[in-house]
Amino acid sequence: MSLIPFNKPYLTGKELHNVAAAHGHGQLAGDGQFTRSCNRWLEQRTGTRKALLTHSCTAALEMAAILADLQPGDEVIMPSYTFVSTANAFALRGAVPVFVDIRPDTLNLDERKIEAAITPRTRAITPVHYAGVGCDMDAIMGIAERHGLLVIEDAAQGVLARYRDRPLGAIGHLGAYSFHETKNIISGEGGALLINDPALADRAEIIREKGTNRSQFFRGQVDKYTWVDIGSSYLPGEIIAAFLWAQMEEADAITAGRLAIWQRYHEAFESLERAGRVRRPVVPDDCGHNAHLYYLLLRDLDDRTAFINQMNQAGINCVFHYVPLHSSPRGRAAGRVKGSLPVTTDLADRLVRLPLWLGLEAEQERVIMTVTALLER
Repeated sequence: MSLIPFNKPYLTGKELHNVAAAHGHGQLAGDGQFTRSCNRWLEQRTGTRKALLTHSCTAALEMAAILADLQPGDEVIMPSYTFVSTANAFALRGAVPVFVDIRPDTLNLDERKIEAAITPRTRAITPVHYAGVGCDMDAIMGIAERHGLLVIEDAAQGVLARYRDRPLGAIGHLGAYSFHETKNIISGEGGALLINDPALADRAEIIREKGTNRSQFFRGQVDKYTWVDIGSSYLPGEIIAAFLWAQMEEADAITAGRLAIWQRYHEAFESLERAGRVRRPVVPDDCGHNAHLYYLLLRDLDDRTAFINQMNQAGINCVFHYVPLHSSPRGRAAGRVKGSLPVTTDLADRLVRLPLWLGLEAEQERVIMTVTALLER
């Protein structure tokens, strides 16, 4: 019996050709032809003011933290149910992550909890679009406007997903994407920063280029380039961009294929949900998701642990997701919690992710039948 992995990176067939072409162009360092093509694609597909490819979503978030001019002790509101980079990017600037509970339906930052967490030290809100399902961005942007705060979207999982027909990552002042191999559109490692506030565009370019005005020099805007700001080496190599460009050219087909797999799961498990055995994902009517992942919520931690073990024994790799940051050693030391986060604590113990990757179609029925057999007991 073959193993069905949780994830299997998808190839369009053009990736290695592009990598060879990048070598042929004689530029393997950042900001070559393929990087520029990827940046333009992002700008055209999202409408952002400027898109800058980075070597990871973590790098994009770190750039956003610098652009926010955070000082030690400043606070950034975010969910605890997220990847460590969401908090780490701001903690590196000396800022304090302030953890707020999530919504029980979408597992996104609960917009109703944000204002109670705001203090005189609050500088930004970082919504995380879990599973490519948009947060209530109208409410979040309204809160930010009333309190003079930046909104930095962690849209790591949100490429080609939308909220009220607006691309995730292009609604707040800044947005961060991931192209990690577990995402929909991949380059192994990789990310991008979307700069939606035009006032931040020039500085973002400088921060990405190690704090120099190198890009302005190459455009002829200055007669020499030099160190003008803090920054780091956030550019990806051209090989990464060449691989990614092949994926971007097929992005709509990739998304459509993933949506079909997601929908097949969703329909198959409807009866389990009606029987009270699981809860399926919730996608609000105003959200157009991208089928980044498919999860089930089981009854409790023991139920989930047994389920994952049994699925693995059946040759199907299922996994849980985040350990809430507010319960982690560094989260307790560096962050602050607003409230007791009961929804976060509960759902983090119950969530299990099923395999979802292009090519799974031939074996998806085996996954469905095994899940159903285990959970109907």
